[in-house]
Amino acid sequence: QVQLIESGGGVVQAGHSLILMCNASGTGDSAYAMAWFRQAPGKGREFVAAITWSGSKADYGHSVQGRFTLTRANAGNVVFLQMNSLKPEDSAHYFCAAQQSAASMPYDHDYHYAYWGQGTQVTVSS
Repeated sequence: QVQLIESGGGVVQAGHSLILMCNASGTGDSAYAMAWFRQAPGKGREFVAAITWSGSKADYGHSVQGRFTLTRANAGNVVFLQMNSLKPEDSAHYFCAAQQSAASMPYDHDYHYAYWGQGTQVTVSS
């Protein structure tokens, strides 16, 4: 059974950085595309970043482009979301998602992902 565990959330001041990690267990030797989405209170789910199974390509939401970087470990289905220059509007619950896939392009939409973590809270104070 695939399980996603997120970590690294917290409270930071605007302009500072955080790193989120997501570890997908139960994936065996299969290739998984992975992504991050976020949801703030009263708002819909927003795409943050996605990466292919190989790590060769990543894509980002417009609001985080140039500030966030998504990478993955050399082994296993583990990804890291480096978040720099954080803004109060980045405050949200961040969810990791995964889907078994060897596609060459990242998946930007939540309907592509079958597996989801419980999420981790990020709060950016002004």
